[in-house]
Amino acid sequence: MTTRGTADGRTPLARIGAEDVVDAAQEPAGPQGRQPAVDAQAPDAVEAAAPGTGAPAEEVDGEEAGGSGGEEPAAARAAEKLDRPLPEGVRRRVVGLAADALGGLPVAELPQTLRPYAKFTPARRAKYAATALAAALESEPAFRVRIAERLRLGQPDLVRALESGTVPGAADPMDVAAAAYLVRSAGWSRLVVEAGEEAERAGAEGAAAEAARLAEKLQAELAEVRAAARADLDRQRAESEDVRKEVESLRKKVRSLESDTRRAQAETRRVTGELEALKAQTGVERGAAESEARRLRHRISELENAAEQGRRSAREGRSVEDMRLRLLLDTVLQSAQGLQRELALPVSQIRPADLVEAVVPGSASPHDVARRGLAEDDPALLDQLLAIPQVHLVVDGYNVTKTGYPALPLEQQRIRLLGGLAMLAQRTQAEVTCVFDGQDLDVPVILAPPRGVRVRFSRTGETADELIRRLVRAEPQGRPVVVVSTDREVAEGVRKAGARPVASVLLLNRLARP
Repeated sequence: MTTRGTADGRTPLARIGAEDVVDAAQEPAGPQGRQPAVDAQAPDAVEAAAPGTGAPAEEVDGEEAGGSGGEEPAAARAAEKLDRPLPEGVRRRVVGLAADALGGLPVAELPQTLRPYAKFTPARRAKYAATALAAALESEPAFRVRIAERLRLGQPDLVRALESGTVPGAADPMDVAAAAYLVRSAGWSRLVVEAGEEAERAGAEGAAAEAARLAEKLQAELAEVRAAARADLDRQRAESEDVRKEVESLRKKVRSLESDTRRAQAETRRVTGELEALKAQTGVERGAAESEARRLRHRISELENAAEQGRRSAREGRSVEDMRLRLLLDTVLQSAQGLQRELALPVSQIRPADLVEAVVPGSASPHDVARRGLAEDDPALLDQLLAIPQVHLVVDGYNVTKTGYPALPLEQQRIRLLGGLAMLAQRTQAEVTCVFDGQDLDVPVILAPPRGVRVRFSRTGETADELIRRLVRAEPQGRPVVVVSTDREVAEGVRKAGARPVASVLLLNRLARP
């Protein structure tokens, strides 16, 4: 229901004559003990004038003019105001009640400031619209009356008790104060003030209890700190005693070491004297040894001369023995030649070097190419591998394209790679198979493979790596197969199957070369 208010936002009571006040007071109460409300939209209410004044009467809000229970005029309750700000606890309780009730009111009947929050949940309204709700409840009596009516439906016993002038003894003071603020029953300001004082007393008592608990805690911590300090002092005293004893022990060790040092110096002087004596004795023995060496060298010269004379005598006697050996050797050679003619043995075509395992140039496998001479990313390595007869080049398509040009769309990646492979197959005459992962395809691919390049996509549920391993296993044992992929698992798998894995960058470097 919409009413016209004064400039300060409040809806004033209608100005009526004394006779009308008496008649309205004596008129029987309406349903639920409330006096019938004056419809603010009725034409008679809008055009009514006070007797003898000639001034138009202001519209009357039906819910404000009706009062609560008919016990006290609405004008008297409206004149009742708070002489202090609304206590914080009561304000939060009032805002919470208004936030809960706001969702049940039509948006058209809400104040303009609260309409943006109409679709919020009660918790969000209480959080983000608290200030707007409090201001609307204070400045919009019609809105406050609607919230009071929602409270009447939710807590009828509390509202009836307040309207009858009694306060439930078991009720929460905050609930009583919030309901009194909304309903504006007789003495509502006193209830609000008492609730605030009660909350302040409870807060003061809680603060006093917390201070007492904190004081007890601090006293306990002080006692613990004192006990720890005493224990630390005792420990430091014990450590000082230990240090004193250790210092005394170290002093004894120092004195012992000084005594040992003096003994060692005396022993050193004694050893030095003995060493000088040994040096003198060694000099004498060295002279005797030199004399003996000179004698031995003279004796060696004599023996060498005697040996040379013996060798000359031996050479003179070997001529007869040499003749006998020559005759025996000729006899053995003639016997061997006769045996060869008798057995008719063919001329041998195998030599010992033929039995040594090595790689024959014409039968080299991909694993024997460029073991040491070329780097793994040198395009010349791929040229050597593709020069092997009957070689089969298997390419992991997306692994190569996403290494070389990952920014292109998948279709452009395939077209660019297949064009390069077609030129490579035409130059090398090698069998080329390019494998793509079929799991990335949303629709069937319409693709015309270039001449000399076989294009395959993996089936659903199968990766390109698995398809490459199946292609390698399908080749006969001994056929050279080269697999281009940077994937370590693919490289290990095809290597075990007998193929030669190479990195994707090697193929990219080869395709980039003219």
